Amino acid sequence: MTKIGIILGSTRPGRNGEAVTHWVLEHARRRTDAEYELVDLLDYKLPLLDEPYPAAMGQYSQPHTHEWAAKIASLDGFVIVTPEYNHSVPGALKNAIDFLAAEWANKSVGFVSYGSTGGTRAVEHLRLIAGELQMADVRSQVALSLFTDFENFSVFKPADTQADALAGTLEQVVAWSKALAPLRAS
Repeated sequence: MTKIGIILGSTRPGRNGEAVTHWVLEHARRRTDAEYELVDLLDYKLPLLDEPYPAAMGQYSQPHTHEWAAKIASLDGFVIVTPEYNHSVPGALKNAIDFLAAEWANKSVGFVSYGSTGGTRAVEHLRLIAGELQMADVRSQVALSLFTDFENFSVFKPADTQADALAGTLEQVVAWSKALAPLRAS
């Protein structure tokens, strides 16, 4: 069975991403096309990148890196839930991505973002990063507005149409994950 990780890309106290990620996971687990699991960056306690060698060398020395690498390697694709901070990606998410290299390759990735402009600028940056890591980013995405999908900018109440956008994103992530399986096997 194809395994998709739903990555909660914020570690900020009081993060809106927790409610968003649980919404994604709830919708995903109603599906039968893949296994879905939550991957919360808070659970991995990654410091600022502290590996002496570039991730592309695969010579990890830290226990937290080995744990993180094992989790990412065990998955076939991802949905990254991300806020937009200062027109870009949260530092904790970028740091977590930068710890690894081969573990990301030949896997699909979709995005669920939130922010004042739906988090779209963070996703644009993540698409560039995904390309460098040989990930296949899917076209469909969910862009949640703090103005219309949250009450008082903090209580998550997505518009009904967002569920359709999420369904499209999950469809594409699973399809691409399955299509890329032969590349991961070689």
